Amino acid sequence: MSPIFLSLLVAAVATALAVPPGLLLAWWLGIGRPFPGKSLIETALTLPLVLPPTVVGYGLLLVLGRGTSLGRLLNDTLHLRLLFTWEAAALAAAIMGAPLFIRTAAAAFAAVERDLLDAGRSLGVSEGALLWRVLIPLSYRGLLAGGTLAFARALGEFGATMMVAGNIAGKTQTLPLSLYAAVQSGDEATALRQAALLTGIAFLLVWLVGGYTTRIAVRRGDPR
Repeated sequence: MSPIFLSLLVAAVATALAVPPGLLLAWWLGIGRPFPGKSLIETALTLPLVLPPTVVGYGLLLVLGRGTSLGRLLNDTLHLRLLFTWEAAALAAAIMGAPLFIRTAAAAFAAVERDLLDAGRSLGVSEGALLWRVLIPLSYRGLLAGGTLAFARALGEFGATMMVAGNIAGKTQTLPLSLYAAVQSGDEATALRQAALLTGIAFLLVWLVGGYTTRIAVRRGDPR
């Protein structure tokens, strides 16, 4: 696979892996009542943003390898060998991008007026129905922004991907890894092209999502 196609595939799969659990965690953290240990959970979920990506990648390398019970279960029992595959790159990118989605979505959920939720509960609406019928429609801009940030973070992931997937041309070499290889080999023309391509994709993605959410807001009469 070409680095461009592989990068887009990894970023798409990583976003798909990060959004469903991230949505539930954001709902729990943004709307749920305070509980002991909430700050510790929020701190743990933020760690991938502040830790060097190589540390996250090394942790995944240990977990997915045969040195742990989970690793032996995956490799020897289930015969699911993830290390040095593009799937491992997608998993690493999902872990690196998930905190961006969770924090953005939680802030969007927390901004929804509690009176609307309380009114729904008083009418017997379940929490799941409130999520799908009230919270998500009212928080769509934040959710789209969080998903875009997660996709862009996954698209540009380098350190964790290098640790768990390696830099195998045609197999695990995403665009950031290909850029690194071009710089290492002194191929400045290729490096400049790939850097411009990554920048252009990220810019286009953010611009399109911003324009889309603005059009929806105009249709709904929401000036924000």
